[in-house]
Amino acid sequence: MDFFTRIVNEISEIILKPIDFVNNILWSYVMIIMLIALGLFFSIRTKFVQFRYFFEMFKLMSESTSAESEGNGKHKKKISSFQAFCISAASRVGTGNLAGVAIAITSGGPGAVFWMWVIAFIGGATSFIESTLAQIYKVQDGGNFRGGPAYYMEKALKQRWMGVIFVFLIMFTFGFAFNATQANTIAGACQKAFGIKPVYIGLVLSVITGLVIFGGLKRIADISSMIVPVMAILYMACALFVVIINIKYIPVVFTMIFESAFGIKQFLGGTFGSAILFGIKRGLFSNEAGMGSVPNAAAAAHTSHPAKQGFIQTLGVFFDTMLICSATAFILLVYIAQTNTEELSVTGIQFTQIALEYSIPGAQIFVAVCIFLFAWSSVIGNYFYGETNLSFLSSRKVYLSIFRVLVIVFIMAGSVASLNMVWAFADFTMALMAIINLIAITAISPVAVKSLKDYEKQKKSGKPPVFTKNSIPEITSDIECWN
Repeated sequence: MDFFTRIVNEISEIILKPIDFVNNILWSYVMIIMLIALGLFFSIRTKFVQFRYFFEMFKLMSESTSAESEGNGKHKKKISSFQAFCISAASRVGTGNLAGVAIAITSGGPGAVFWMWVIAFIGGATSFIESTLAQIYKVQDGGNFRGGPAYYMEKALKQRWMGVIFVFLIMFTFGFAFNATQANTIAGACQKAFGIKPVYIGLVLSVITGLVIFGGLKRIADISSMIVPVMAILYMACALFVVIINIKYIPVVFTMIFESAFGIKQFLGGTFGSAILFGIKRGLFSNEAGMGSVPNAAAAAHTSHPAKQGFIQTLGVFFDTMLICSATAFILLVYIAQTNTEELSVTGIQFTQIALEYSIPGAQIFVAVCIFLFAWSSVIGNYFYGETNLSFLSSRKVYLSIFRVLVIVFIMAGSVASLNMVWAFADFTMALMAIINLIAITAISPVAVKSLKDYEKQKKSGKPPVFTKNSIPEITSDIECWN
């Protein structure tokens, strides 16, 4: 086992520097400009749909949950809108919320939290566009649906080559890079809480992940819909308790966030740019708006109108960043405010554990269990994205089996690799994937906007919105479903 750990870390040292160099270019220039500019563009085109339909999102979610609980025989084996939300939340809610926020604050300062909020607010419109497009251009897969960027690149843009590139990028990003990151965080949390060597945590993760991913997409949907709501409620309750017992420090926390985001001292000291960079980088890692991952879950849902899944997945962005990420940020900043700590010897999940332990003695074990559930649900959610896209290339079972084995290998390797390596690798593949998806949805965005207008028109007439091929006549030939 020690030999395996040594080999992984030697390979990491060789490739870390070139990846860091490319990441600096991608994130300092390309990604920041694209995410903010296109987020604003989509917000204006949809008349800020993420704010106008905020309460409609909750209504649609409750309708989906009610319909699922009634579950007649015809729909029991289908993936509901709520389950699609939970699959996307399973991928979103994980390492980025607990370890990623800690890395953003230690690297970019408290101001990074503000920029995480900004990217969530404007990214909501981006998420609506990509999720609605995924529903429109989804394809039939037995009793269920598949779809996502690769599918709308082929059908709407007539560029299959573009879809193929995206497929390889998302398989590497989610199947390998992100799952290595999740495994690394779980291993670090368990090592600090229980003193267990990361390599043994990696073995356990590999085994239980294999049992789930070899069980098929419906099992993934079922497990996600059970784990995600429970773990989110438990963690939010814990964070709320920390805020209540430290309520007098909350004004100090907000002051730290806004001073760090806009302060003259930070601007002159050069940390202003770091706050923006790490806030946007870790914000995208967490909420995935515009990355092209969430549309794969959105396409799987059975719904009467594409815009409905657009609304529900937009709610997922707010749920992830404004609730879960903010909860972690408050835990960390309350700790910094009380201890006057400016420099930390740890970062990532171990910083979150220390901060929570400070407010709630004995909480390290709770955080370890939380991160295990958060991150492991992300592992199976990430795998879902990889499998969905692999079917775009080939339906042969042998390729799926190879992919599953490689996912398990990367989980094992990620559990023993260095923190810097797994995050650098994830940032690199994530940026490439987001760039190609953002280019595609910008070109096809008029279709999503027309779908939104169709939804609004039917709502105003008092009808339950229902989408058909003829709802947008000029794209009828590109649509496989929606008879």
